[in-house]
Formats: sequence, C-alpha cells, structure tokens
Amino acid sequence: MRGSPELRTTGWVVVVPLKAATVGKSRLRGEGRADELVRAIGLDTVEAASAAASVARVIVVTADAATAAEAAGIPGVEVVAETEPLGLNAAIALGAAAAGDAPRAALLGDLPALHPDDLDAALAAAAAVDRGVVPDADGTGSTLVTAGVGVAWASLFGADSFARHRTLGCVPIEVPAASGLRRDVDTAEQLAAAASLGLGPRSAALLALR
Repeated sequence: MRGSPELRTTGWVVVVPLKAATVGKSRLRGEGRADELVRAIGLDTVEAASAAASVARVIVVTADAATAAEAAGIPGVEVVAETEPLGLNAAIALGAAAAGDAPRAALLGDLPALHPDDLDAALAAAAAVDRGVVPDADGTGSTLVTAGVGVAWASLFGADSFARHRTLGCVPIEVPAASGLRRDVDTAEQLAAAASLGLGPRSAALLALR
C-alpha cells in the first residue's frame, strides 16, 4: 500500500476503483487522447473525493502503474495494487477490506464533474442509514454506495445496479439531478453533459486540447 503519510484519521473512507487507462471506457475510445482522458477523469474524481471535508481517506484500487503513481501523490490518498483484476466489485471489496473500522463508501472513478461539496452532502445523508446508494443521472445505475461502521461490505455494481443495490438494503440518497455526483461518464454525450457542470482540472485541460 502506497500513499501520502498525511492522512486524516476521522471520517469516511472512500474506495475508488480505477481500471487501467488502456482498457477503461471502451465507448470513449473514439475520442482524442483516449488513454490520457480516461486517466484524467479518474484522477479528477479521486482528487475531488480527497478534498471533501467528511472524507478521512481515499483508497484507490488499480492495476495501472501510471495511475497508481499519480494517485499516490494526491494528499489523503492511498493506493492498493490490484495484482489480478477480477472486476469492479472485487476491486472495491479489496479496498473496503483495507478501510478498517470506519464508515465506507465506494465511489465510481468516472465522475469528472464531481465537487467535494457534492460528496459531503451525500455522505451526510448516508450517515443516517446502514447502507446507502446514489443513482446516476439515468436512475438505473449507481455512482456511490455506502456502509456504516459494523455493516458488512457488499456492492453489486454493473447493469441495473441501482435496483440491485436496493436488494442489498441500500436506501436511496437524494442528490440533486445537477450534482456532479450523478454524472458518470461512459460516452461522449455523457462527457458533454458533465462538462456543462464544470470538469476537474485534468479533464478540462485535455478537452481544451482537442
């Protein structure tokens, strides 16, 4: 495990799984500088999460060496190496196991318009329930799943994950439609929608070069 020694000691532990930039986001492969864009989106998400006042630690789980090196340089971030990628939920479980005795949240790594205040508001609401879930903009997927202290970790990200997380007992967390927390990016159209809210610095800089 690598990361900054300046880790805060109270609050939520947020796990962010990041695929290798060369294989992630296949539907963005037609965009210019696709590998750099995928990495930028992930790192902007991580940096926004690390800046949230209610977040004590961010644990990035990745098998991508370049992503790991950049993520480890963000204050409050640790990196767990995924030596044998087994899918999104397995990666999240690996990070959750390293979280210790703390409230935990899994945050998808494709939220380039995420603002720290967006995450703080959602986590404040999630603190009132054992398990919580935030839907994506379409209402069928999930962007954030939470579990309180003493609650066993479980996640079911994938197709129709919002409904699947409800079967785990996750309570829907009300988040405004305009929140960057709901704007995950898989397509060029979704990237444009996220950009209308304002992107993180890495993603914005790359899009400016296209």
